[in-house]
Amino acid sequence: MNHHTLTSTGNHDATMRASLWSRGAGLASRLIGDSLLALVARFSIAAIFFYSGRTKVSGWLTIKDSTYALFQEEYRLPLVPPDIAAHLATYAEHLFPLLLVLGLFTRGAALALLGMTAVIEIFVYPDAWPTHLSWAGLLLLLVGRGGGAWSLDRRFGIR
Repeated sequence: MNHHTLTSTGNHDATMRASLWSRGAGLASRLIGDSLLALVARFSIAAIFFYSGRTKVSGWLTIKDSTYALFQEEYRLPLVPPDIAAHLATYAEHLFPLLLVLGLFTRGAALALLGMTAVIEIFVYPDAWPTHLSWAGLLLLLVGRGGGAWSLDRRFGIR
């Protein structure tokens, strides 16, 4: 085998690998469409916030004493009294995830949780930016693209 044959064979193998990769990428694009991505984003970020909200209450929506203490001692937000912040955060962590699961007013619910994420990052846990950035990625997808085909937004014609 000469140098030309080796080079030609190497180029052919690289072309075959690139073609195979392109076909695989095309298949993934067809199987994992925007609606599936939106559905997964809606449910995954909703679960994070909803379960956080459930830790703040007993029963249906009775805010625990420990939640008030958390907002007084650890979550100290500027400009918002701790008891009001406890109520706002707790109710938001229940309402907005529910809207996301339903795909109803998806952009607004995602925007509200994105704002909440920013407040948490800036004022509460600034060192947790990798976690908050992953939340923001999911929420930005929903703000930018909406709830997808499998949402009440689509059913009711809400953009």
